[in-house]
Amino acid sequence: MNVNQALEYANAFYIPEFIFAGGYESIEAERIKGEEALKALLDEWRSTDKPSFSFDIVRELADRNRGLCDAIGEARLRNIPSSALARSLSDADICAGIGAMQGRSAAAVAREVRGDRDAYAVAYVRKPIKGNVLGIDIETTGTAPERGYILNVGWETMELASDSVPQGAEAVFCGLPEDPYRESGVPLQRIHGISWDMVEGKTQFRENQELQERLLSLMLTHPIMAHNAAFEDSWFMLHLKGYAEARQAGKITIIDSRDICRRLDGEVNSLPRESAPAALENWARRRGTLSGGESERHLGLEDADLMLRTVQAEMNRKGMFAR
Repeated sequence: MNVNQALEYANAFYIPEFIFAGGYESIEAERIKGEEALKALLDEWRSTDKPSFSFDIVRELADRNRGLCDAIGEARLRNIPSSALARSLSDADICAGIGAMQGRSAAAVAREVRGDRDAYAVAYVRKPIKGNVLGIDIETTGTAPERGYILNVGWETMELASDSVPQGAEAVFCGLPEDPYRESGVPLQRIHGISWDMVEGKTQFRENQELQERLLSLMLTHPIMAHNAAFEDSWFMLHLKGYAEARQAGKITIIDSRDICRRLDGEVNSLPRESAPAALENWARRRGTLSGGESERHLGLEDADLMLRTVQAEMNRKGMFAR
């Protein structure tokens, strides 16, 4: 599906009653068509500086798709790959993140790296680290932002300094549609421990205007830091109003602490890949920010705090902070 076809599909008069009346096959066919349109629009948005459409169309199409997915059932879709989930940040994003922490431009970092991904390890330590970041983490119903919901978001800020402590910690639980989740339960509860009782009566993230405005304001004033930041980035693209537009305009910078781990922690390459050495929990154990008897909580605020303290510990080992 090309961009024009995707826009035609997204703008067509949508009558959900007709789709649902056709049963599973009709709903699944509509989901596939909708996700093809979403992919075409997202690809176009990311590849051009001046898209021919408003990103509101993309968010609304994703909202429509979630209704279809709820009718199909999360379990049926769990193993179908998401076309909206980025696997990693771009090289340009990594350069911008390094530049933000060192008080210099992304272009200056890119000139040093010259397209050599192995050179990022040197770029991270070339200049002193300083400034403030917004550490953030979300818990969701799955890995596909075009199908699922944000259940919990936690954040705090921290100065990038050797002895700083995180400040302004906040956490918010977000709701789910009663149908079907009251009966079927919260997806991935075995991982994050979030039960229906914890989200019952809460406002859904997409409907919580106050929360959205607060988060966007923080993101516009602080570089964002998250572990496997492409995950948060992909979800905020489709769930946080104004985020995609600000990202494209260069007003939001996102830093991936997992990339920091992979570039700076020399143990990552010596450990078996199947042991997930760059996972936050394993990295934190190696740096002493998580004891051997503790486990990662898989809740937004707790994981954001652990991530910030582990990044700080790694940077202290390398003497990276400005004095």
